[in-house]
Amino acid sequence: MRDDALVQVGTGTYLVHGSNTNWVIMADGDAVTLVDTGYPGDHDQVVASLAALGHRPSAVAAILVTHAHSDHIGSADRFAREHKVPVLMHAAEVPHARREFLHQVAVGDVLKNAWRPGVLPWLVHAVRSGGLTDVRMTDPQPFPRDGALDLPGRPVPVHTPGHTGGHCAYHLPDAGVVITGDGLVTGHPTAARLRGPQLLPRMFDTDRARALESLSIVEKLDADVVLPGHGPVHRGEAAAAARHARELALSGR
Repeated sequence: MRDDALVQVGTGTYLVHGSNTNWVIMADGDAVTLVDTGYPGDHDQVVASLAALGHRPSAVAAILVTHAHSDHIGSADRFAREHKVPVLMHAAEVPHARREFLHQVAVGDVLKNAWRPGVLPWLVHAVRSGGLTDVRMTDPQPFPRDGALDLPGRPVPVHTPGHTGGHCAYHLPDAGVVITGDGLVTGHPTAARLRGPQLLPRMFDTDRARALESLSIVEKLDADVVLPGHGPVHRGEAAAAARHARELALSGR
């Protein structure tokens, strides 16, 4: 792993930079919650990131999913089957994870945007990392209850639809952290000229209007650290980050 791949943001909480996608590790003693798992080709990096923190895969109590795109659940099913780990997500995302339907940008739509800097290199990387692999899950499960989950980090699921119908952020109130997945990012290879809080380019969102509305949900969360699905950690109020992302989106950037 790269020396800068693991970023500690609080006691037991780490953002991990994979090949092009982030995941989050929350540890409490010998138990771990894992949020997202990168591309299929990131599986060994996920295991290595746990090992770097002194944890075996068997320490993972559950995998939480922000949304069921191939760059976020790429190795989740393999990990779950090999290590008998439940995979939890918003109920609206469960059929998406089973691939009863697919809310993911098509290669043709990406190619229409190939003139944009960074798009073709990103596409090549996505394909090489298994982005076109069938990553449907065999046993995705909805959250067992409303409110905080009884897992390391005590994450509170927050439904933030738009990127996908069941996209979910995770709020860690005690730590002042919000894990935003792709509902709010801080960088992406296809938007290389933009830095800081932003939405992904429009082509990636299933419902752009709802994605914008969901920024209002993030804006209400009490957090001063944002852990995005893509890009670096953002240290600053989630409310200000959400407003900045909205302003960029509405300005057409």
